[in-house]
Amino acid sequence: MASLLSDAGHEIPTSLLPAFLTSTLGAPASALGLIEGISDGLAGAAKLGGGALADDPQRRRTVAVGGYATTAVLSSLIGVASSAWQVGALRAGAWFSRGIRVPSRNALLADTVSARSYGRAYGFERAMDNLGAIIGPLLAIALVAAFSTRTAILISVVPGLLAVLAILYAIKHIERPKGLERQPFRIRIRPVMKGELGQLLRAVSLFELGNIAATLLILRATDLLSSGRGIDEATQIAIGLYVLYNLAATLASVPAGRLADASSPVRVLALGVAAFAVAYLGFAFVGASIPLLGVFFVAAGVGIGAVETAEHSAVATLAPQNLRGSSFGALAAIQSLGNLFASGVVGILYVAISPTAAFLVPAVAMLLALMALTAVGSRTKESS
Repeated sequence: MASLLSDAGHEIPTSLLPAFLTSTLGAPASALGLIEGISDGLAGAAKLGGGALADDPQRRRTVAVGGYATTAVLSSLIGVASSAWQVGALRAGAWFSRGIRVPSRNALLADTVSARSYGRAYGFERAMDNLGAIIGPLLAIALVAAFSTRTAILISVVPGLLAVLAILYAIKHIERPKGLERQPFRIRIRPVMKGELGQLLRAVSLFELGNIAATLLILRATDLLSSGRGIDEATQIAIGLYVLYNLAATLASVPAGRLADASSPVRVLALGVAAFAVAYLGFAFVGASIPLLGVFFVAAGVGIGAVETAEHSAVATLAPQNLRGSSFGALAAIQSLGNLFASGVVGILYVAISPTAAFLVPAVAMLLALMALTAVGSRTKESS
């Protein structure tokens, strides 16, 4: 519930941010790119530090609550901002808080369930997160229609604070791990990158270097469909396809978790990466066909639902208890920084060469990740 409510809350200002910056504040479009780039970079760095904080069983509880609360408050205060730099400062602070809480939340979830249920637990959490990403923009539309853009952003604090209550309730009912001493704050990378966990994270790094932002999929669909339809109609269809993507991710997460518990997280991760390879190859060569675009949006949605579930389940399974926070922090940092790099490279190639060339690059990254995951799966099977 914390994941669902928090995502629903911060997706309201996220979906309204482009119009708020350009129309309400009169900032150039480049301001949005700068703000989002800085915020995503800070979130990635915060996840690494948040992992070190989450190694301590007591500290991870405090960090989770503080992270949810700060994200909610700072995101909603964007509604009273009067300049682009104020929006940037609030957005960066909110994303830093969001990043620092992620490893703590994932470690708390591992504390809640038995090892044989990791897949289902993380699959359900991912489903709720993706459902929040659907609810948030719909709430934004309704709130803007009823009030104004500024008021809608301010009201986003309500689901955010409800998320805080949800995580407080969860913490109250989660038993503290036994046999673990207080851990000093120390960013530990070398121990995390050893053994099977290190092999897995290196394979995940290859995947994340091709895991581009969903906005680039929306851009591709809009460009293809605008010919003969007009930009407004093409944009509406592309957003509808993006909702389909989120719906597919929501519906795929729990079955992916069940399969991870019954089989292995690495196998489910490989299936998700394969779905992305199909999607990216499709986006490279598809024409202005709404049904085909729908197929590739669904493939990407199924891919992200399976991959995120399997990544978390695999790390929870392979990480030592005293390094659980650092392991989730390393995973989250790899996800954020890899996505930032991949989106930047593909965005440049999209403009400088062609959309086909741009989407072929992440498709190749998916194939390399599949090869690495096959090797990890073979080693895991031999050791078991």
